[in-house]
Amino acid sequence: MDAQLKRGMLEACVLAVLARGDSYGYQLVKDVGAGVEVSESTLYPVLRRLEAAGNLRVYAQAHNGRLRKYYAITASGRERLEQLRGQWRQVLKVYAFIMAGTEEGS
Repeated sequence: MDAQLKRGMLEACVLAVLARGDSYGYQLVKDVGAGVEVSESTLYPVLRRLEAAGNLRVYAQAHNGRLRKYYAITASGRERLEQLRGQWRQVLKVYAFIMAGTEEGS
């Protein structure tokens, strides 16, 4: 898969998961991984970019005697998610157009 396309998908997937509720890194890898293959080394730069852009906030919470870093979507992140959803709707239209062309030629 094209790296740039995957990067855009990861951003949308992370925001979509966080729109359902706050989460932490390992759980995000599992949840996002249900839609697109992701590793921790791929996920954390995405999280840092989203935080720097103001699309999510980070806070620490105790878990089993240790602090765990949690991520929460912000209002700006929800707006970004809606922008990305709109872009993906456009991609789906193009995809449908491309696939319709191949089905007719079969």
